[in-house]
Amino acid sequence: QVQLAESGGGLVQSGGSLRLTCVAAGTIFSSNTMGWYRQAPGKERELVARKRSGRDPDYAASVKGRFAISRDNFKKTVYLQMNNLLPEDTAVYYCHARIDGVDYWGRGTEVTVSS
Repeated sequence: QVQLAESGGGLVQSGGSLRLTCVAAGTIFSSNTMGWYRQAPGKERELVARKRSGRDPDYAASVKGRFAISRDNFKKTVYLQMNNLLPEDTAVYYCHARIDGVDYWGRGTEVTVSS
């Protein structure tokens, strides 16, 4: 069983920065996918960024150049550095892991960007 716990959300002004952290507990193998999704009020959950083992990261077009995903396999942790935040980045951000074809989700951390 795998559990994901996010932290680092909060309220920030437009143009500010936040770093989200997701720590995984349980059996994690380095050959997996870990990433971040977000869901804004009234909208569907969408991919923000993901890091597949051995591949370059993938980013949503709306965050490319502003957000950066990184992972530390030893610490079982994935990070999302968010810079130049915009009000449209306001959402609940969820950590996601796909391990051996099984999807795991964290409970989410809320990010609010004021204009």
